Amino acid sequence: MWLEILLTSVLGFAIYWFISRDKEETLPLEDGWWGPGTRPAGREDESIHPFKVETSDEEIHDLHQRIDKFRFTPPLEDSCFHYGFNSNYLKKVISYWRNEFDWKKQVEILNRYPHFKTKIEGLDIHFIHVKPPRLPAGRTPKPLLMVHGWPGSFYEFYKIIPLLTDPKNHGLSDEHVFEVICPSIPGYGFSEASSKKGFNSVATARIFYKLMLRLGFQEFYIQGGDWGALICTNMAQLVPSHVKGLHLNMALVLSNFSTLTLLLGRRFGRFLGYTERDVELLYPVKEKVFYSLMRESGYMHIQCTKPDTVGSALNDSPVGLAAYILEKFSTWTNTEFRYLEDGGLERKFSLDDLLTNVMLYWTTATIVSSQRFYKENLGQGWMTQKHERMKVYVPTGFSAFPSELMHTPEKWVRFKYPKLISYSYMARGGHFAAFEEPELLAQDIRKFLSVLEQQ
Repeated sequence: MWLEILLTSVLGFAIYWFISRDKEETLPLEDGWWGPGTRPAGREDESIHPFKVETSDEEIHDLHQRIDKFRFTPPLEDSCFHYGFNSNYLKKVISYWRNEFDWKKQVEILNRYPHFKTKIEGLDIHFIHVKPPRLPAGRTPKPLLMVHGWPGSFYEFYKIIPLLTDPKNHGLSDEHVFEVICPSIPGYGFSEASSKKGFNSVATARIFYKLMLRLGFQEFYIQGGDWGALICTNMAQLVPSHVKGLHLNMALVLSNFSTLTLLLGRRFGRFLGYTERDVELLYPVKEKVFYSLMRESGYMHIQCTKPDTVGSALNDSPVGLAAYILEKFSTWTNTEFRYLEDGGLERKFSLDDLLTNVMLYWTTATIVSSQRFYKENLGQGWMTQKHERMKVYVPTGFSAFPSELMHTPEKWVRFKYPKLISYSYMARGGHFAAFEEPELLAQDIRKFLSVLEQQ
């Protein structure tokens, strides 16, 4: 009996090793057309033109009228954020939004960086492009594409951009000076939504690759979290020779390997490559992984299946939209914030910043199209797409923020990204890293570049 168990184990390990060993594949680049109707004859207009964020008194008046008609439902006693966004605190947020928030001023802030649009695969793609105000003699900036996720926006990067493009003026060395490009995912904010089914992260990655080529960059660095992490991963799988380095603050690496080690890690963690910090962040697994993911993933099941239904309600109600989005900025920043009546939102963010992000969804009416991205990427099931089973063969850096929705140990990251050269346990921070802890993320990106250039 024991011999049979041993032989079965050895055979299982051999099969696992064979199917999981490194195979340097790339995704086919292909092409697409996501605009309305059929693809027109002739070459696509590749011009890039400036864009400016604008508003009007009519837009603000309509918002105020809708806010004034909000129907309040009292929260349960002592419910804090356990039932979702606490409506007592919501009243404070919408009072500020209605009476103190200055959208025209925030539009001026948005326009501090140069905005542009260009047509790619039938879609108007919006991006900001920030060049260094000064450079050391004889140096050229490093092109860095930074990609947001849901329910974020390009605005998440506004506080990290100066640290990357003008480091010396912010107390950092000028060893690494970046030229930063932050696009809006199609269907988010000012980037046009697809008119056709099937627009997923791979299509987005291809479009952003074409954007970088159009800007004159044959080689560049990429960084992302949330959907941005997946889009950047896909870019590295599509065109690894063009991606000089990939930096992530989130990684979707759940696999049979990680699931197995997760179950055994509490007892055999040291032998499975877990550090003491990994064990602290993952166990007890029932609470820190299973229950936590169950609590925070209800939105995902809706958006993976029937996003248009809830999207119709959110697109019609600014207060509903704010509650739906800002709830994520509470518990995804720190799950313990659900024990607070105000969700801890103002411990990490200002209401001006939070509402500016909400306004980018409201004024562009893109909540429905942004939610459809879940159905296009996850609606067919887990591990059904080729890129999910492929590894990434470009130099990779990873920031492990302690309050991320789920901790990803270095061993797991390296399984998906064999050329992982930098892995950092961050001192604090959660899911919206660039928005919440811009200094820490900027430092880790710079650390990754230093390690990369020393190789």
